[in-house]
Amino acid sequence: MSQATHDYDVLVIGAGPAGYVAAIRAAQLGLKTACIDRKVNATEQHCFGGAYVNAGCIAAVALLESAKLFATLHHDIATHGISADNIRSDIPKMQQRKEAIVAALSTHIENLFIANNVDSFHAYAQLINPNRVEITPVDGGIPHIMTANKIILAAGSSAVQLDFAPLDNQFIIDGQQALNLTEVPKTLGIIGAGAIGVELAGIWNKLGANVILLEAQDTFMPIADHDIATEALKLFTQQGLDIRLGARVISTQINNKQVTVVYEDTQGQHHCCFDKLVVASGRKPNTELLIAPSADLLLDEEGFVHVDENCMTTLPGVYAIGDLTLSGPMLAHKGIEEGIFVAEHIAEQQSPINYHTIPNVIYTDPEIAWVGQSEQDLIAIGEDIKISYFPFHAASRAQIMGSTQGMVKMIMQAESEIILGVHIIGASASELIAEAVLAMEFSATAEDLARTIHAHPTLSEVIHESALTLNGRSLHIPSSVDNE
Repeated sequence: MSQATHDYDVLVIGAGPAGYVAAIRAAQLGLKTACIDRKVNATEQHCFGGAYVNAGCIAAVALLESAKLFATLHHDIATHGISADNIRSDIPKMQQRKEAIVAALSTHIENLFIANNVDSFHAYAQLINPNRVEITPVDGGIPHIMTANKIILAAGSSAVQLDFAPLDNQFIIDGQQALNLTEVPKTLGIIGAGAIGVELAGIWNKLGANVILLEAQDTFMPIADHDIATEALKLFTQQGLDIRLGARVISTQINNKQVTVVYEDTQGQHHCCFDKLVVASGRKPNTELLIAPSADLLLDEEGFVHVDENCMTTLPGVYAIGDLTLSGPMLAHKGIEEGIFVAEHIAEQQSPINYHTIPNVIYTDPEIAWVGQSEQDLIAIGEDIKISYFPFHAASRAQIMGSTQGMVKMIMQAESEIILGVHIIGASASELIAEAVLAMEFSATAEDLARTIHAHPTLSEVIHESALTLNGRSLHIPSSVDNE
């Protein structure tokens, strides 16, 4: 498959989840493979895993675990008959723990490259044509051309910046910098109440910050099922988050070590002052410097790469995966699956991706997760559906854990009862959703889940009971409240 004139069979640009998995899988399939990545950590050392591992979800979840422990010790530990005095947070030590986890994962990826004979280069890369990439070493070495039979673009995404809230990297910061704070700000403003915004808000709220989220949209989490979003808004508000919807930020100004934000809503203009302001208003594909004009690769107006059903771009032999495309949500596991798919496609193996069963997860407390379609989407297309609900507070394991907030919502096709969507807000939702994904992969019905034996007591019973609830058979809530 390789050509003698090329340095590699497969050249991957980007070592985030999509890129490093694509490189490893290609090498496993016997293809001579290299991966080029430019990421550096806080100490200017080359690190693998992209923004996801080093400055995104992995770092956020690690910090959230520490924040949850701190909040539990402050508010809930006494209910276990345990006394703890003088509880205080050591944010630098929390950060050290987080950084150690991140560094270990980055090193693990490096070791996987070595074990699978993937060559790695710490360099900037630019696609020149379907077989040529110009690489410039990050340490300032001489640029040179590298060639490959197939090229996989996996350069990921970066935070969107706002003209009215320019980053100064001290008072107005992005999501990555918000994960690296070494002390708890007394007041923290966040522009954007999407997944990144609410995840950051939850962390620093638990650690003691007074957090206000400013969301321009009139609805909270419109991407999620409306019942789950409504429950999330209620629970997050109860936790102390101040979520202001329909709040369009007009300007920001830094004075006396504080950020003054002017925003407007239906009630007029308002002013807020914060110690720190986080811009968390979405992400954009990293294509600006990735592709030379001479490559003539087709992008849309937002910079996303056009791909076909095989993740192939408009250039023969050039693929794009992960956050560079609009083929699915900007999620690490979506990119991972595309990395595997493309590597196998290059090796002439077929393993199609089912984009309809990609789970979505928001790492808050409680967690939010879903797979399939929402009620509002199914109603919009005229689908005849049935819906069941089951609350976490009716599950004995949730009671034992003291994690009784939230619910499961299951949506089925009315006649066949084939599951069309499962939506969860509650403890370990990110783990529980896997059962729903598997069920939908096999076109399971609610009855299939109802007749599947679940261990007792476990949180997984909320999925089982949600299926039972469909026909009034729930064992742990009165039939009078089924499907309310």
